[in-house]
Amino acid sequence: EAQSADKERTNWSNGLEFLMSCISVSVGLGNVWRFPFTAYENGGGAFLIPYIIVLFLIGKPMYYLEMIIGQFTSQGTVKIWSICPSFLGVGYGQAFATICIITYYSSLLALTLYYLFVSFQAELPWSFCREDWLNCVDSSPKDNQRALYSNVSDLFTGDNSTVKLQSSSEIYFLNEVIKEKVDISEGIGTPDWKLTIALFVSWVVIFLVIMRGVKSSGKAAYFLALFPYVVLFALLGRAVTLEGAVDGIIFFLKPQWGELLNPTVWKEAVVQCFFSLAVGCGPIIMFASYNRFNHAIYRDAMIVTTLDTLTSLLGGITIFAILGNLAHNLKVENIRDVVRSGTGLAFISYPDAISKFQAVPQLFSILFFFMLFVLGIGSIVALQSTIVTIICDQFKSWKYWKVALTTSICGFLMGLVYVTPGGQWILTLVDFYGGTYVVFILAIFELAGIVWIYGLQNLCDDIEFMCNKKVSFYWRICWYFFTPVMMIVIFIYSMVTIQPIKYSESYFPLSGDSEFQQIVFTTISLQVCFHIAVAGWVLFAVGAAQFPLWGWWYISKHSEGGLAKSFMASLRPSEKWGPANPEIRRDWLLFKSEMMAKRVAEAKSDKMGFFRQKLYNLCGSSG
Repeated sequence: EAQSADKERTNWSNGLEFLMSCISVSVGLGNVWRFPFTAYENGGGAFLIPYIIVLFLIGKPMYYLEMIIGQFTSQGTVKIWSICPSFLGVGYGQAFATICIITYYSSLLALTLYYLFVSFQAELPWSFCREDWLNCVDSSPKDNQRALYSNVSDLFTGDNSTVKLQSSSEIYFLNEVIKEKVDISEGIGTPDWKLTIALFVSWVVIFLVIMRGVKSSGKAAYFLALFPYVVLFALLGRAVTLEGAVDGIIFFLKPQWGELLNPTVWKEAVVQCFFSLAVGCGPIIMFASYNRFNHAIYRDAMIVTTLDTLTSLLGGITIFAILGNLAHNLKVENIRDVVRSGTGLAFISYPDAISKFQAVPQLFSILFFFMLFVLGIGSIVALQSTIVTIICDQFKSWKYWKVALTTSICGFLMGLVYVTPGGQWILTLVDFYGGTYVVFILAIFELAGIVWIYGLQNLCDDIEFMCNKKVSFYWRICWYFFTPVMMIVIFIYSMVTIQPIKYSESYFPLSGDSEFQQIVFTTISLQVCFHIAVAGWVLFAVGAAQFPLWGWWYISKHSEGGLAKSFMASLRPSEKWGPANPEIRRDWLLFKSEMMAKRVAEAKSDKMGFFRQKLYNLCGSSG
């Protein structure tokens, strides 16, 4: 039955559709939203060097590996673990982390949609100060640009050196849009009705796209992948011409060598790589599983990972040019003090730049936020499709569109918590515990299961059979040593030195007085009180525990005479592992037996023994 299902698996219409789909997934809000504020929080230019190093030693190897596994097996995130059945929980744990990411990612789409709607006004609402906005400076470049001060004496003396000014775009986002709570010890508040509508519309769009499955998504991928670059380059062209922009760009690009010794910066570089490339969550494996078996996957992996990095740099230069201009306008010497980091950076700095456009800023604002929405849709559709595919793979009689509808409704309900006044606090919490750390630790197990348990040489043989070329030393040494060791070291360090998380320089409350107020599901109004720190660790525990729990479940269901014997058997590939196509599978088994016979013969004649064989496996030498 499983084999029959694999036979019926559809393929992309052409290879370009797959490439565009991968670009639309990996090049998303992570590049123009998360990368700039992650660099912002980690010393600007100091972050670039660890990021580039991590990209080559962790990002590219992980991305290429996930593409390979998906294409080789024509199976999704959970099913690929026939390679090492006791690691089945890795797939389910990654699904849990993906759900966490989806819930808050959709709230970012709601914010984007909200800004898109208000951009149709005659004057952009964040471009000017209101009378009750104190310490405010207009974002728009009008001749009558004003600043409203809280100290009346400052108005008459003209001495505003002691006043901390805020741009109108920042005050608009914090006070009018999200209605931010500076303290959630008394609760996070109720969902904002405007953002709730925007969240609902976002999920309607998501459902309409995923209800047809992957067959039609390839056609939309051309637009989803290419349109954002048109707007982003235009915004860059405007940003670099602003006064003070050069200072911001220098701050972004100038390395601070001392930060290279800060392990936290390296950890954040790994997290950014994972978030931006979407590795460790499942969509890359899922998309690659729809490729033809002999597709030139190496080329696509290099294109996507390189383009993703260049787009992150493009977004970083753009936003730091804007921050430099903001610092100039607000008369702030240190760019770090211009604006708080976090989600708001994309919804403060970008709108501020748009309001400075002399000609029709409304039109450009509409295009820009539509671009952000397109970027977000491209990513979340892949994440949501991964979850729907996992469910449909397990329950083959269930209709795909019904599963898509049910999961979309659940996603909307879970997303309501993020559109409350304290929603950005919860976003930070879920991203930190439910997304970042779960994805991180499970990616380590993913790599260990494939490379160390299944075996590097077995993996390289499979790649050689599929791609008809040997695997280079770079990929072998990364998969076998650099990638897993770096990830393990960084993860252990981050867990040992973990600090209480903060949102906008404020620590989360440590008492149990916090409550989510009146979140309504049908007719039930729930008030949930919990210890914030405990809630975060519960999220992490639930995700990480999938690995041992599903491993224990598989061993108990496939007992082979004893616990030790059953455990060892669970580390061997099941009979389902390998190419899905029967003819290709037959050729693959023959190829594997020939390679095994060749190695046995070489081992018998090898006088240096074990260490030479290990060097042979690592270098991929044929002699």
